[in-house]
Amino acid sequence: MRKGFFRKILAFLFFFIATNVVFAGTQEGGAVSSIEKELPSPYMVLPFVIILLMIATGPLFYHRFWEKHYPKVSIFLGLIPVVYYMTVLKDTHILMHTLAEYISFIALLGSLFVASGGILIDVNKKSTPLVNVIILFIGAILSNIIGTTGASMVLIRPYIKFNRKRIHPYHIIFFIFLISNIGGALTPIGDPPLFLGFLKGIDFFWFLENNWHIWLPTVLLVLAVFYVFDWRHVRMEPKDETEYNGSIVFKGKINLLYLLVILIAVFIDPAVMPWVPSLEPLPFGFREIIMFIVIYASFKTADKEILKANEFEFEPIREVAYLFVGIFATMVPALQLIAHEAHTYGNQLNSGVFYWSTGALSGFLDNTPTFVNFLSAAMGKWGLNVNIAAEVHKFQMLDPLYLQAISVGAVFFGSMTYIGNGPNFMVKSITERSGIKMPSFHTYFIKYAIPILIPIFTIVWLVFFFGRG
Repeated sequence: MRKGFFRKILAFLFFFIATNVVFAGTQEGGAVSSIEKELPSPYMVLPFVIILLMIATGPLFYHRFWEKHYPKVSIFLGLIPVVYYMTVLKDTHILMHTLAEYISFIALLGSLFVASGGILIDVNKKSTPLVNVIILFIGAILSNIIGTTGASMVLIRPYIKFNRKRIHPYHIIFFIFLISNIGGALTPIGDPPLFLGFLKGIDFFWFLENNWHIWLPTVLLVLAVFYVFDWRHVRMEPKDETEYNGSIVFKGKINLLYLLVILIAVFIDPAVMPWVPSLEPLPFGFREIIMFIVIYASFKTADKEILKANEFEFEPIREVAYLFVGIFATMVPALQLIAHEAHTYGNQLNSGVFYWSTGALSGFLDNTPTFVNFLSAAMGKWGLNVNIAAEVHKFQMLDPLYLQAISVGAVFFGSMTYIGNGPNFMVKSITERSGIKMPSFHTYFIKYAIPILIPIFTIVWLVFFFGRG
């Protein structure tokens, strides 16, 4: 592990926590409530716009500068809204909430990344469009069992190796579409926004019961498009004369235990298990502590030969940690302004508008807070409060249409950009570390996401949400 990386991240987090505690201690309870309602200046959205633009243009136009200095750029831009909220709005509550989300986010991604790095899967079969479709479909199902992050980290390396003789960027892009995003729309484990909905009071099996008929045709449509892509490329490629024995080798079984520990840890939260003590005012709980322990233990006990065969290194999680600390901080003003508008015009929004609004913003903002903001706005149409579990449960019983629109919008549209969902960037980074050149942020969005996903998402809207609600 890079000690410098951990020192910088820890220093930033300790500064963040310490200054928040100091500022919080100087405020009185009544004052905090009123101040927290004050909206940020629209100009404070600029750091978020800048970091998105730099992520999109840096690797293309100033690669050396970006590769060397992106951690400093991300932290600097992130500090702008942090200082603004502390000194101008004097709102530390929202900052601590964002910090808690970031720590939870990086704990989950980091633990899954390291634990899966000790698993080696080698499929000795010929790469064909049909077998790839089967792998992607199985991965989409697996995304609901160990999460989009878990499925992505477990499968991306064997998927690359399986296609090593004919790998193309579109192989990875469809992997991101299906396994890192769309696949996880059926359970709270599948994607973070659904898990937060579960914590808020939505029944565990609600998403499976109400989203499967939207999930299945969407997955099949994306797979059909992938099959056409892969079939056309196979026809143009030299014939593979290699003999394959059809074996599937699986090594690193102990790391399955670590993945199980991570899965169990997800539920170790006071909101799910009341007997679990809260560590407030600390911005993390026992769940995150367990996950960080898994990071250390799984790396220390991993088979070094497996790590070497997987070309395992910490650079992908390092890149995600640095970039997303800036993204999480800079998106706070944008999300707060969006939440205000959503509540203001909530009564004028139908299910189709909720679907497109939640989706469009989930592609560029973190889809978890986007989901919560629009869930809150939708519940406001019935005078219900998103922070009361009984009222969230009542809302799911009233009309499934709005919750369907918001949940599939958040999960599906996370595939629109590299930053739409956490595993997207990690898959990209792992792929590039394997020597495969991936499309830029702009190319991914313009060449693949818009022409492939938008028509499919439009069909979903027309069939399930158009003219309803």
